[in-house]
Amino acid sequence: MELFSEIYSCYYRVLRHLLCSQNPLTIKEIYNRICQEGFEESLLSIVPKIESGAWDLFQKNGDLYLSKLSPFFTTPLSALEKSYLKALLSDPRIGLFLDEKQRETLWHMLASVPPLWKQEQFCYYDRFADGDPYQDKTYRQNFRILLEAQKKHQYLDINYNSPKGNRVHHYYVPVRLEYSVKNDKFRVLALEQNPHRQKKLEILNIDRMETVKPTDKILSSSVDINSIIQKSYYKEPLKLHIINKRNALERAMLHFANYEKNTMKIDEKLYECLIYYNQNMETELLIEVLSFGPMLTVIGNERFLKSLKTRLKRQRDLQT
Repeated sequence: MELFSEIYSCYYRVLRHLLCSQNPLTIKEIYNRICQEGFEESLLSIVPKIESGAWDLFQKNGDLYLSKLSPFFTTPLSALEKSYLKALLSDPRIGLFLDEKQRETLWHMLASVPPLWKQEQFCYYDRFADGDPYQDKTYRQNFRILLEAQKKHQYLDINYNSPKGNRVHHYYVPVRLEYSVKNDKFRVLALEQNPHRQKKLEILNIDRMETVKPTDKILSSSVDINSIIQKSYYKEPLKLHIINKRNALERAMLHFANYEKNTMKIDEKLYECLIYYNQNMETELLIEVLSFGPMLTVIGNERFLKSLKTRLKRQRDLQT
């Protein structure tokens, strides 16, 4: 894994941004960019090489440094990168974000490259078996329309089967796509068109959509989508303590990647994580917390703790 940790590390990304600059930079500006995009120790590794000319990548003119490379320079893919991309292409979910022509082009370009891994090498022991039908033509078509409408803030005419079996027909604008690892399903955070009340978020599972049709109506640019999402959260976030043993912190960041959160270090091995959520997210978040393991402790809020105790009691009663 040295290729990932060295060639594609933070140092290289920072240096690429410096080299792409079309304007000459002072050493102070270089310092500031490195601090913004890298780590403090990056200064010790990058700046001396630039100042001494050990990396013959900048032309020095007085106190200014100008990149010797065109801002449009490209770097070739390594064999490891190609192998990684080939493995991603074998995942049925990646096809939702690519049209047929793009997929065929990539398959042709990587035809002789072995994948870094194969799908059958993974065993998912903690997720539901009724995942979304990623190969279904109607599902793929609906997903592509939703994806495009999200970029344009465009309203869609959606026929939807609710979990209770009711058929719903409304105009929605999709504002965010989310993937649930536990359920192996994609869902949409959408705003319903209703001029008579305040806009609120609805969570719609894509596989429950019967038809999705574009409209000519565009969401007003004055609507602050992020503010609406944040207002939907409970006032008190879920507070977790994570003991960083057996790589628990990294696993937690991946486990709760689809939630808005803040994480801070309390001491050498202990971290505090605040997760912001609303009523629609509560049940799934509860299941995810319970499935994580002993390195995680729920500190608050009281609402979540009460739901957690109720669920644990129910599970205990089922076993007796």
